Amino acid sequence: MNKIYNPKREDWKNVLRRPTQTVADIEGLVTTIFNEVSEEGDITLKKYTQQFDKASLDNMLVSDVEIEDAKAFVSDELKSAIQLAKSNIEAFHKAQKTGRVEVETTKGVFCWQEKRPIQKVGLYIPGGTAPLFSTILMLAVPATIAGCNEIVLCSPPDKEGKLNPAILYTASLCGVTKIVKVGGIQAIAGMTFGTESIPQVYKIFGPGNQYVTVAKQIATKYGVAIDMPAGPSELLVVADDTANAAFVASDLLSQAEHGIDSQVILVSTSKSMIDAVEKEVALQLEELPRKEIARQAIANSKLIYVENDQTAIDLINEYGPEHYLVCVANEDFYIDNTLNAGSVFIGNYTPESAGDYASGTNHTLPTNGYAKQYSGVNLDSFMKSMTFQKITREGIQAIGNAVELMAEAEGLQAHKNAVTLRLNSLKK
Repeated sequence: MNKIYNPKREDWKNVLRRPTQTVADIEGLVTTIFNEVSEEGDITLKKYTQQFDKASLDNMLVSDVEIEDAKAFVSDELKSAIQLAKSNIEAFHKAQKTGRVEVETTKGVFCWQEKRPIQKVGLYIPGGTAPLFSTILMLAVPATIAGCNEIVLCSPPDKEGKLNPAILYTASLCGVTKIVKVGGIQAIAGMTFGTESIPQVYKIFGPGNQYVTVAKQIATKYGVAIDMPAGPSELLVVADDTANAAFVASDLLSQAEHGIDSQVILVSTSKSMIDAVEKEVALQLEELPRKEIARQAIANSKLIYVENDQTAIDLINEYGPEHYLVCVANEDFYIDNTLNAGSVFIGNYTPESAGDYASGTNHTLPTNGYAKQYSGVNLDSFMKSMTFQKITREGIQAIGNAVELMAEAEGLQAHKNAVTLRLNSLKK
């Protein structure tokens, strides 16, 4: 790993640079595929599934028979684990429900806000080197709680044209209404425009590689909302001498094994902790089945020493990590002063993996510094806030003149007239 000692503030941008391509690097390919899907629908989806996933498909839709068959290939132990995770995720996201907010702003002027579900949502579930059935829990569970009518899931098939049984089992368990065997840019395009097999949706959720992330951003040009730019995984740990070096190393590697474009960072006020973590990473890495992937990610990662807590927290806020682990004696200082992070894991016994699977929080989080302006997925992500107002005779008399004056000042006579007519009617 790359050791960096006391980097100057003016160098932080370069030190903290992500190993990802820019939108400009990928946009051309995304636009080409989007245009083809818009014009040719399923034909294009099958073409790119053959090209990128090496799977030849006659029918991209998953049948009820396939779902039932898949259940037999999921062990009872794994089913129990998935059900436990589902229960915890449900509990946390149900607790996020809020009721109607109503205020009488002026006598006779009633304003309120209520939430309504987004009717049609699309879930992108990465397959590739790691079939992320856990992401279905993180997306379909709150979508169901919110009351979304259509929950469409897209995931890339293997070379035999199949989806992982755990993906099918979890999707069925969580109320997904349609499962489509398609991944990558073409899946995002399919949900954006709609095809013979994929319904058009109003909002697209889910993480993915750099290509999927850019595709989601391009989808917004066509009137589709997205949860956030959620690209290659990243994790930052802040640790002092009270941390357990083996624990810290295991958390760094847990994200490094996601993909070669993942990034993990250790920030520490202790040089001895940095040295100890470096040794542990080397030891643990050799035991991992996905060590070659993790090794390449580690090459993009950093061990950063800073002299004090204030410098550490300033650097962390500048980075805005997706996953952020706090393993220090003075944890309150870091918690209270953290401004930019997707999800925070506190203490030596809170591994990032717990949030990925079963603690109850959501693991679909902003990456690439987007934690500075985006929240992670939550119940409200699947809902819209609508405002209502009702004005009585007394109310229009109370605010009417102010509306008339403001409308006239803006040169909008029809706006003024809409109030004047009502006020005059009350004088009769």
